[in-house]
Amino acid sequence: MNSSRFVAIQWLLFTLLAGMLFYLLAPILTPFVAAAILAYICNPLVQWLGGKKVSRTTAVLLVMAGGLLLCAGLLLIMLPLMFRETNQFMLRLPDWVEAARSYLEPLFYQWFGVAVEWDVEALKGVLMSHWQSAGKVASQLLPWLGGKGGALLDNLVSLMLVPVAMFYLLRDWDGLIARLDGLIPRHLHDKVREVAGEVDGVLAEFLRGQISVMLLMSVYYSVTLWAVGLEFALPIGIVAGMLVFIPYLGMVTGLLLATLVAVMQFGELSGLLWVWAAFGAGQLIEGMLVTPWLVGDRIGLHPLAVIFALLAFGQLFGFFGILLALPLSAALLVGLRHIVKWYLSSNMYLK
Repeated sequence: MNSSRFVAIQWLLFTLLAGMLFYLLAPILTPFVAAAILAYICNPLVQWLGGKKVSRTTAVLLVMAGGLLLCAGLLLIMLPLMFRETNQFMLRLPDWVEAARSYLEPLFYQWFGVAVEWDVEALKGVLMSHWQSAGKVASQLLPWLGGKGGALLDNLVSLMLVPVAMFYLLRDWDGLIARLDGLIPRHLHDKVREVAGEVDGVLAEFLRGQISVMLLMSVYYSVTLWAVGLEFALPIGIVAGMLVFIPYLGMVTGLLLATLVAVMQFGELSGLLWVWAAFGAGQLIEGMLVTPWLVGDRIGLHPLAVIFALLAFGQLFGFFGILLALPLSAALLVGLRHIVKWYLSSNMYLK
């Protein structure tokens, strides 16, 4: 057996063992993978702070604190809005029940010969009493939570591991990269570094493009909702725009919040239809124009390739496939360019 074949078998065995290990440890790898992605995103900002004579550890703490404040700010925007609109919903529900009774009662009598009588005041009293005692629901959920305590604790521990792992990855980022660099076979070192550098550049462009999409869609949703006269247009627009990096989550969250506000505010179908039209148009603009333009062009993907990548990865891997479709496609595109370059200079093509 020649040496090249022996090396190929070694690499094949190593790949199989690594894949098997990854498969067996997959349930506990999620927080570490999430932390690695967040650390990769935040590392340029940490390095920028380091250039301002800030120690690495302090820079990491400042960046993580900034991220925490951003998440807290989004919650402070959403929670009061949801609480206020839920209260309004509970107050207006009896009126809607009365309207439904007035409409349906004659129909029931006409169709079935049955007179349906609803005690609206009693129903209103029941609804309000249950709403005011909603805190008691927590005690009723305790037996259920006890039965699910193990899974709940596992998820809580995984969630707490993310910031811990992220802190250590960010703090020791340069050292970890240097160690990985030292493990690359020397005869492949230059090529691996070249490909890795191109992938890093493409992913950086993807992140810049995604941030541009988030800002642009925040402005779009805020302006269009303000134009249709919706209350809380600014916070709903910001939330919907900031969440577009998770496919469909931004549109669905914004649509639900805007629908609830529109129902409370307008009380008629015409106002609701304008809100739905704004989000429908926003989804089309973001998926067919903004993302292919601001993200696809930056990472070298044709707009049709962006749409195909979203559909293909979504079909293969579901929600997470859609979430990672563009960065994975960009990384694969770099590898494909090098494969095409090798093919055009190989005997397979020349002969």
